[in-house]
Amino acid sequence: MEIKNYLPRIGDALLAKKLKHSGAVLVTGPKWCGKTATSSVAAKSVVYMQDPDKAKGYMMAADTQPSVLLEGAVPHLIDEWQTAPVLWDAVRFAVDQRQQTGQFILTGSAVPLDNATLHTGTGRISRLAMHTMSLYESQESNGKISLRDLFDNNPIDLTPSLLTVEQAAYAICRGGWPASVRLAPEDALALSRDYVDAIIHQDISRVDGVEKNPKRVQLLLRSLARNVATMATNTTILRDFEGDEKSISIPTLDTYLNALRRIFVIEDQPAWSPSLRSKTAIRTASKRHFTDPSIATAVLRISPKHLLEDFNFFGFLFESLCTRDLRVYTQANDGDVFHFRDKNGLEADMILALNDGRWAAVEVKLGHKQIEEAAENLKKLANKVDLEKMGKPSFLMVVTCGEFAYQRKDGIFVVPIGCLKD
Repeated sequence: MEIKNYLPRIGDALLAKKLKHSGAVLVTGPKWCGKTATSSVAAKSVVYMQDPDKAKGYMMAADTQPSVLLEGAVPHLIDEWQTAPVLWDAVRFAVDQRQQTGQFILTGSAVPLDNATLHTGTGRISRLAMHTMSLYESQESNGKISLRDLFDNNPIDLTPSLLTVEQAAYAICRGGWPASVRLAPEDALALSRDYVDAIIHQDISRVDGVEKNPKRVQLLLRSLARNVATMATNTTILRDFEGDEKSISIPTLDTYLNALRRIFVIEDQPAWSPSLRSKTAIRTASKRHFTDPSIATAVLRISPKHLLEDFNFFGFLFESLCTRDLRVYTQANDGDVFHFRDKNGLEADMILALNDGRWAAVEVKLGHKQIEEAAENLKKLANKVDLEKMGKPSFLMVVTCGEFAYQRKDGIFVVPIGCLKD
């Protein structure tokens, strides 16, 4: 189906690939990240479960004869399927009966309750996680440096980036929401604040039908925002939280965090556990991230101007922006993004681990002065990994907000985020 003013997504090719080998594909991700548009482009027919004019009829059909909602040219899209969880089992059954690939696309911006479906869908329904738009997808990165080329050991030339520090600050606050990319700055920043308001007052309670205290949700989001791109524990979050609200318990905190995960508001970055030459203990705590850095700035009511006046916090949010983008680019190369830190403080902001065994280590530095320190850190990590078991890293890279991409004499790449793509 044709979508007006649609900006191509990296997920387009991933969805097409999955439809070739799966009977159905479940596309998940935060609300407003573009799941419906991307899925509609690939679909030949569609049912929008939240269409106000038809929602009541659709729900009646789901309750009485769900197979009616599966009729249509394939791939057949069912948008926001989780409003009628019975559709999961109906799709699984239809895939079994038809014995053909590329039959259905399901989209969902919330994970239904664990007991809402009878079957997992294993072997019938493939999954595709979508993120908000990377800078390459929003056309703010020139894409001159491909992650795939770096993994394939292709050299790079001196390459300029047109993304300035000021533009990076704006991109963080605006976010990668497709609807905001073409808006005027004032309207785009307001959109991210509207997103946070919807989380606080509606979405987090709707996901499980349990009413959440909006004040507590706001305080929790503010605490998570202050601890973005760190390994802050639940105890740390709770201590920060208690500065304003003393009655919350650990179980309640867990309930709120799980609800935020189920509506794809937070996406923590897991720790990498390689084989090391020494027996140094590895920290296993995840790093705190929102699915989009603009959630942090919106809940704290921070503008691009504020970021430019606080480079320390800007650095944490810039790392979160880069983490989002490299998640998108690494996913396109069949991999995942982790972080590494040992008990002695040796760390890498990101480990890009492909499913074929290749890996790369990345440090994120907003300013030029930190590049040398980051490069030395990466070399120490590479020397510490047991190469016989893990293999040599495909590359080491410092991601910056600088003006040029280049390769240092020691082989380490220095690449502005405004040059990267998948």
